[in-house]
Amino acid sequence: MGIFQRLGTLIKSNLNDLISKAEDPEKMLNQVLVDMKNQLVEAKKQVAVAIGDEKRLKKQWDEQLVQAKEWERKAMMAVRAGDDGLAKEALVRQREHEELCTQFEQQWHLQKESVDKLKEQLRTLNNKIEEAKRKKNILVARAKRAEAQKTIQATMAGISDTSAFDTFDRMAEKVESLEAEAEAGVELSGEMTGDTLNSRFKALESQGGADLALAELKAKMGLLPAASASSEQKALPEGAKPDEKKAAGGGGKADE
Repeated sequence: MGIFQRLGTLIKSNLNDLISKAEDPEKMLNQVLVDMKNQLVEAKKQVAVAIGDEKRLKKQWDEQLVQAKEWERKAMMAVRAGDDGLAKEALVRQREHEELCTQFEQQWHLQKESVDKLKEQLRTLNNKIEEAKRKKNILVARAKRAEAQKTIQATMAGISDTSAFDTFDRMAEKVESLEAEAEAGVELSGEMTGDTLNSRFKALESQGGADLALAELKAKMGLLPAASASSEQKALPEGAKPDEKKAAGGGGKADE
């Protein structure tokens, strides 16, 4: 498993752990960023180690190349000295260093390709972390808005519950019932302790006063004559006839 695969697995496991705990989104995102930064630091260390290995292989390759050239020089020196046996031994040593040089060269190329890939992956990871940092505030704002909407919906659901309104209606009915009972008690108390006959006459007087006020208003408006025969007729004693009225009012003329 490569370093960045292990890094991705670790970050994913941390993310899942935080999500499963249902923590505050802002705190969770901050913690994720902290973990990602820590893992980025660790990844940089591992990449640095890989770069160090690549440089060491390049150095060993260069050293073997130098050794191969040195033994070639010594072989030439032995040939000039007329010592072919010593020259042959120097050439054998030269071939050994050349073989090592070839091997170190191959390993260096492979390590350099790996390092280049690790560097690219490291840059990609760093860019993603920077992007996550920029998106964090947006995600936090979205989370807060969602939480606010959830709270509002819960509140509205509570308000839409008719139980509260039913309670108000029952209380209103109870108050009305209490008021009716109180009025009935007052009325019953008056009937039991007061003079009901006197109360009836008072009611009649009140009605008569209203009729008199209405008649006065109509007379003032000219709707009724100021004095009429009907009023004179009302002034006669009960059972008197019109002839008696004339006799009572015009007796002098009869004598004449």
